[in-house]
Amino acid sequence: MKTTNKLYLIALVLISFTILSCDSEDPVPENDGELITDVTLTFQEIDVNGDEVGEPFDFTASDTEGIEIGSTPEIETVMLAKGKTYQMSISVYNSVAGEDITEEISEESDEHQFYFLGSAFVGTPILTYEYDDEGGINLGLKGIVKVDQSPTLNNANMQILLRHALDKSYPGATNPTFTDYAQAGGESDLDITFPVVIE
Repeated sequence: MKTTNKLYLIALVLISFTILSCDSEDPVPENDGELITDVTLTFQEIDVNGDEVGEPFDFTASDTEGIEIGSTPEIETVMLAKGKTYQMSISVYNSVAGEDITEEISEESDEHQFYFLGSAFVGTPILTYEYDDEGGINLGLKGIVKVDQSPTLNNANMQILLRHALDKSYPGATNPTFTDYAQAGGESDLDITFPVVIE
């Protein structure tokens, strides 16, 4: 009888151990950051009165596995004309989840901000940028890009940086070409560079 009880207890312990082992699998780590697979820049030429001229045109960067800092997505070359002014809009998308992240960035505008760097905007710039988001906020989903009438370069790089959880009141942080952006804290949700050619 004692042997039967021992065997019963051993079997019970083994079954319990097996069940607990199944339940205690390593959890899938959560990714707090958004997966970004596609970034689209839409340009609409505008005249001196701010009226639209012609049709809008797009340039995209995409990586089906996600555009991450240091990755090498497929990036189209941005082609703009000398002396022209454009309204530029940015769309951010997660094709894996079928999710448009642009709206979330807009809703969390107090926590996000785009910066526009690279040789196109910094140093001897061939482009200038000013925020043009609704409500006068400094976000960067919409902005005005002006191309120099006589650019010193015909090609350059346009670095687009999206910062999250930064101190937007930090001195200089309202400047869209703020090279010391890291001093305002936060972290980068997106850091991507488009080649630019001026025609």
